[in-house]
Amino acid sequence: MSTTVKKVPMGQKIAFGVGMLANQMFPASLGIFMVVLVQNLGFPGWMWGIVYFLPRVLDAVTDPIMGFISDNTKSVWGRRRQYVLLGAVLMGISFSVMWQLYGENSVTYNFTYFLLWSFAFYIGLTIFSVPYVAMGYEMSEDFHERTQIMAIAQWIGQWAWVIAPWFWVIMYEPTWFPNPESATRELAIWVGVIFAICAMVPAIFISSKSTKNENFSPLTFNAIGDSLSQIIRGFKEAFSLKPFRKLCISTFFIFNAFNTVAGFVFFIVVWYLFNGDAGAAGYWTPIFGSVGALVTTFIVIPIVAWMSKKIGKKNAFMVSQAIALIGYTSLWFLFVPGKPWMFIFSLPFHSFGIGSLFVLMMSMTADVIDLDELNYGKRREGVFGAIYWYMVKFGFAIAGGLSGVILTVVGFDGNAAVQPEGAVTGLRLFFSGLPMLGTIVAMYLMHDYDVDEERANKIREELKKRKAEDQKPEIVYTGYQSGKILSLTDEDKVAVEKIQQEFGGKSSSEIKALFAETLDGGFHGMCFSPYLEGQNIGDTLTENQIRRRMEIIAPHTQWVRSFSCTDGNELIPKIAREKGLKTMVGAWLGTDKSKNEAEIAQLVQLAKEGLVDIAVVGNEVLLRNELTEQEVLDYLLEVKRALPTIPVSYVDTYFQLSQRPEIVNACDLVLANCYPFWEGCNVDQAPIYLEKMYEMAKNAANGKEVIITETGWPDSGESVQSAKPSPENAMKYIIASNRWAQKEGIALFNFTSFDEPWKVHHEGEVGQSWGIWNKNETLKYK
Repeated sequence: MSTTVKKVPMGQKIAFGVGMLANQMFPASLGIFMVVLVQNLGFPGWMWGIVYFLPRVLDAVTDPIMGFISDNTKSVWGRRRQYVLLGAVLMGISFSVMWQLYGENSVTYNFTYFLLWSFAFYIGLTIFSVPYVAMGYEMSEDFHERTQIMAIAQWIGQWAWVIAPWFWVIMYEPTWFPNPESATRELAIWVGVIFAICAMVPAIFISSKSTKNENFSPLTFNAIGDSLSQIIRGFKEAFSLKPFRKLCISTFFIFNAFNTVAGFVFFIVVWYLFNGDAGAAGYWTPIFGSVGALVTTFIVIPIVAWMSKKIGKKNAFMVSQAIALIGYTSLWFLFVPGKPWMFIFSLPFHSFGIGSLFVLMMSMTADVIDLDELNYGKRREGVFGAIYWYMVKFGFAIAGGLSGVILTVVGFDGNAAVQPEGAVTGLRLFFSGLPMLGTIVAMYLMHDYDVDEERANKIREELKKRKAEDQKPEIVYTGYQSGKILSLTDEDKVAVEKIQQEFGGKSSSEIKALFAETLDGGFHGMCFSPYLEGQNIGDTLTENQIRRRMEIIAPHTQWVRSFSCTDGNELIPKIAREKGLKTMVGAWLGTDKSKNEAEIAQLVQLAKEGLVDIAVVGNEVLLRNELTEQEVLDYLLEVKRALPTIPVSYVDTYFQLSQRPEIVNACDLVLANCYPFWEGCNVDQAPIYLEKMYEMAKNAANGKEVIITETGWPDSGESVQSAKPSPENAMKYIIASNRWAQKEGIALFNFTSFDEPWKVHHEGEVGQSWGIWNKNETLKYK
């Protein structure tokens, strides 16, 4: 499949890479400076483990929240840039301050000081890194261009690992600094300032389009709190994708295993190669890190990028990790006392492990984000970046904790003049063996990863088709929007004045109190809207989402109306019955005859299982002009023959039914949708106008019971003539319409239970705003 590749300008790639240099330098410096805590400030193994573990756990927990905030930010600067800038500043300041440690202070004081400032640093890191990584995922839609972006970023980022190891030389050079902790204090300020500026570069130079008018979730404190369940749901949805799960877990094993033992290089070089003489060890510790980083920069990354294009990303990963296994094994044999230069021969192999990891995994994550959009209908780079880096950072946290455990288990003591027998050998065993184990597990997990170039291109093509369809003219209810069909008499106008008097002098709080009384008193019926944000008609509903929403509305209604009997909708009447609710169950009809037959068959089956109180065959299909009247009659008669003991009917607008006497005659009940809003009716007139709609349907019913199957009012969106959406108008209409229906003994179903984001493409913003609860399942009118 050939696709047109839109190249990302090299300047943009470099700007992203400079951000990666900061993203790498802070943890690289941190890992080196941490040695001072044990070697010079006297932290025992358990303190090392805690300061390594707890701040990273906080970082990992806050990542998904930051991902949600970043994905839903409405701003002229886009979703990411402002956070990258803010996080860079906070990182730079807190990193500089956290290392201002003095040996004359007690170990407990230094431990507490360092731990608290670590929390501040990792909060800054979250604010920076989550939106920063998401920026990279958004830069290109092309399969190979994504790898090039990540390769350039990792190439630039690797220089952090070339530079940082030389801090060891500076820290332990007595002619430069009197002691390592004083060196660390000064170096931390230089790192904090310089690389905070580097972290700002993507925010300044990578362009992004405005999201000010996007239909995102709100970012008020209350909304973010209400959205925690949505964050968890998004986490579950993303992690439920098998390819993404493989990427995350494989990264966890490789990165966790590698970083658990990475800090041991200093101890092995000093204590095994030079028998505990840090001065004699000289440059060999930084040489290990720098040469490895240079090999990664000039050999590994170019080769991995080339392999990815030639043999695919997964195969490039498998080959790279197999090469790394050779390197991990050889280090056991090439750490030779008296011949420290021998370990250099291992580094070209050793460097393929971590050197290839993020180039390939970040590129593959971008491919999986496309798959997620195909499944759920929305872009969630922030959430996916947060989850992926959650695994990285959680692995880092585990690594820190395990490092402390290993130091304790093998009996290593940084303050001792002589190490206990077996301590250094134990460190060497873990240094080679643990990365090998993590790599083997990751290779096993990735052996059947299946998002290759062909599949990725097919996903992109399908997404392009969807976007093209979304840009077609909006579908509108022309019958509703043609203006008022009915007129009000003088007597009706008197009734309108009474409604105006009742609500006119009331404050918003008073109207909310009246709404609460109406809600607590209970409705006759409620239309059930099961689709979550990101889902659309035809997506498969889960039992969990239906059950959760049913539990919310069950205390407030006697009846539930559903609209379909397939794709998980068949669970709605089952769960409603468990809650003691009556059910009006609909078979959705349209132009697809095979789909219609499946809907009819499932409706009949549900009814025979005792789950249907009123069977509905089609909803507004005549209004949409998707079936002929005769086709609707044929479906009605088919269901009536199958269900002789259950009321069977068809739903349409009140005016359609008044013009279809044969349809009315074929129905056991007359089921009418009545929307004063769509006919441009002022909210004060709307309750009286609803009565007129009902009367029109009743006149056509020939004595049959008339049920208002849908009516409601939106709280936001576009106006229709005199009909204005607002929270107060929605509450006023719900209060007045339900009072009237209860007084007159009329069965009325409120539309709808929850906001429906999928309708924004069909009816504009107003189409998604009819719910009593919002899309996050929070009551809107508290």
